[in-house]
This record gives sequence, C-alpha cells and structure tokens, in this order.
Amino acid sequence: MAAAVASRVESLASSGIQLIPKEYVRPQEELTSMGNVFEEEKNLQGPQVPTIDLSQIEAEDTEVRDKCRDELKNAAMQWGVMHLVNHGIPVELIDRVKEAGQKFFDLPVEEKEKYANDQASGNIQGYGSKLANTASGSLEWEDYFFHTIFPEDKRDMSIWPKTPADYIPAVMEYAKRLRILVSKILSVLSLGLGLEEGRLEKEVGGMEELILQKKINYYPKCPQPELALGVEAHTDVSALTFILHNMVPGLQLFYEGKWITAKCVPDSIIMHIGDTIEILSNGKYKSILHRGLVNKEKVRISWAVFCEPPKEKIILKPLPETVSETRPPRYPPRTFAQHIQHKLFGKKEESPEDSKLQEVDESSSDTTKSSS
Repeated sequence: MAAAVASRVESLASSGIQLIPKEYVRPQEELTSMGNVFEEEKNLQGPQVPTIDLSQIEAEDTEVRDKCRDELKNAAMQWGVMHLVNHGIPVELIDRVKEAGQKFFDLPVEEKEKYANDQASGNIQGYGSKLANTASGSLEWEDYFFHTIFPEDKRDMSIWPKTPADYIPAVMEYAKRLRILVSKILSVLSLGLGLEEGRLEKEVGGMEELILQKKINYYPKCPQPELALGVEAHTDVSALTFILHNMVPGLQLFYEGKWITAKCVPDSIIMHIGDTIEILSNGKYKSILHRGLVNKEKVRISWAVFCEPPKEKIILKPLPETVSETRPPRYPPRTFAQHIQHKLFGKKEESPEDSKLQEVDESSSDTTKSSS
C-alpha cells in the first residue's frame, strides 16, 4: 500500500518538493510552446474555440433550427471542439456531479486507494495514475478516477465511490441526461453528412452498445508547470467526448499550427469530436489534437465522458456516402480495439494514407486519456 500511495501525483505534489522528478519533465521540443496558462487564457487575440448555443437545436421554426444545427456542424468541421451552452442538462445536476467528484478527491489518498485500479492486469476502472511511460518517455501530472457509466448493464457498481453519498445518484442522473444529448448531437452530425439522422448513432453502437466512460482528471498544483503536462498531446479515440471542469484553465487545442488555450465558459460543456466520428465522416469532421497544461496556483479538475463504440463488433471505416473519386477513403478499416492499438503502438503497416490521425500515433490515446 505504501508504494502505491507514493506513486500518486497528489502525494508527490503535497510532499513539498520544489523540483519535479525527471520522469515528469517534457521533451525539449515541447517546452518551447508551453507558457503560463492563466496568461494564455486572457489572450483575446487570434482564433477562439467556438461557443454553440443548443437552445434551438429542436426548434419548431425551421430557419431557427437549421441555423443552430449549421453552427454545430461547422464547428465540428472546422475545429472539432466547442463549448456547448443551453445544452439541456440542468446546472444544478452538473454542480452535483462536480461537487461529488471534488469531495471524492478531497478524501485522503489512503481512502481513495480502496478504489485503486490494476493497470498491469488490464483493469483500468477505478482510481489511478499514469504509471506507465507514455511514448514520449514522460509521465503526466495527474491522478484520475475512471469507470463506465452507461448503459446500465455495463456498469460495475462495486467500484463506484460510496463516499460522498451523492456520487452515485448524481452520476447516474447525469449519465442518463448526457446520453440524450449524445443522440441529439449525433443526429445533427448525421444530417450534416447528408445521411438519415439516426445513421451515426447506429454506426457507433446505438443505445445498447455505445459505451459512456467517465474519467475525473485531478491535476494537482505543480511546482514547475513550465516543465510538465497534465495530459500530453493526443486526439480522443472516442466518437464524442464531453467535458466539465472547475473553471481553472488548462485545455489547449492545436489549431492552424498553433496552440490555442480554451477559455473557461460558465455553465458550458466542452465537446470534442473523436477519431471514431472523424473516420466515419472520412475526415469531414475533425478530431483535434489537444493537451492539458498544469499550474502552480490552483488544483484543476475535469470530468470527461468518452462515448465509445463497442471494441470488436463494428468495423470503423469511412461511410460509403462520404467517399467519392475526388475524396477516396482516408482511413483503413479497423475495429475500435484495433484503432486503439494503432494509436498506442503506431502500427502503420496497413496504412496507405492514414491522414492526420497518424500524426499522433505515438501518443497514448487509450481510454484513460482526456483533454481538459
């Protein structure tokens, strides 16, 4: 137990160290692009992550509804990430989810260890840290809690925290509400490809097979934030990713050749298009490269939900309707499991033209990865 506790970044951060261990220092080529995240967030110059108001996504007025949906579609095509506001999930429920996650991480490390996962055996659900070296050779400055929240029959309730008492009811309700939002988003994205509105939902597993995985990312204060990353640069393997955070900046997006820091938008949910949707759309929708910065002033917490297709049942490849003579398929057929392995280990033998996703083949983008 002592060895496990010592491995937690929280324990390391609270030990009073002034210099971070060398395992957490990023490669030199990354350091030149890392600045003070609070100063970065204040920068109003240049591109800004779009904010999409979903209040009219199902409006009766066709013109109003189409305008809302076009804004969502265009953000998915141009950025692959956006702030969603008026998304239909009550602010009170979101506050409960965040408060429950905060209270769990407020517990002593020894208490959280009761929920520890066992990465060596392949069990990533539970409390953990990035213990294995990433492709860059550096560790990430975060601890996390990870588990499946939807569908109900895929949940392992034995590892859901019993403390605080509201954790289970709050997350259950959030999962139900978020799943409704997922269907609405997928419907709009389907129509944006000229498909029937239920097509993408079906292609990623539908209500029974699309898995929602929740990961609370806990980024302790870092004495040398200019040398470390909370999460290294990656794209999400998911279909969609939805993120809440505690209003401490940290998410950066690689857009038009530069790192852009996302602003903290109150009562919003950050949504990423993941690799799965990029592949199905043959690159029309973007899975954007992103990373998470840390700081020495404030603890940062984010709540990410990855919406993932079943690992083996579906072959991910560009849908026939997205392929033409002028736009041939940009990605080879793979199961979701094969795509994860490809990202983890950079298996390129079958890749005639794997497009942007190969830029991050060397980045660990497994299900314990998250932006924000």
